[in-house]
Amino acid sequence: MSPDVTRTEPHRHEARRRLEHARTSRLAQLRALDETERSSDDHLLSAQKTAMERVLEEIEEAFTRIDDGTYGRCVGCGKPVPAERLDILPYTRHCVACQRRVA
Repeated sequence: MSPDVTRTEPHRHEARRRLEHARTSRLAQLRALDETERSSDDHLLSAQKTAMERVLEEIEEAFTRIDDGTYGRCVGCGKPVPAERLDILPYTRHCVACQRRVA
């Protein structure tokens, strides 16, 4: 096993664990939203559901980036995304600077 594989495997394993946790949490939140009684706040529930579905898509995209070896690199500038940012948002695609530009 090469040194690069040894160094990146724990990172990839930890990233997968965080993403799986995020996916499980979002799916639970989505189920809770589906079970909520409809009221005059239907537009709010719909917006929350749409946001949860988008995060789930981002999580699946992050799993793909792990598999293809691009996880942890900003899709905007190509620089590494700080580990602290990935700890908080394991599915993020951008560093802070690039996120500000796309937001």
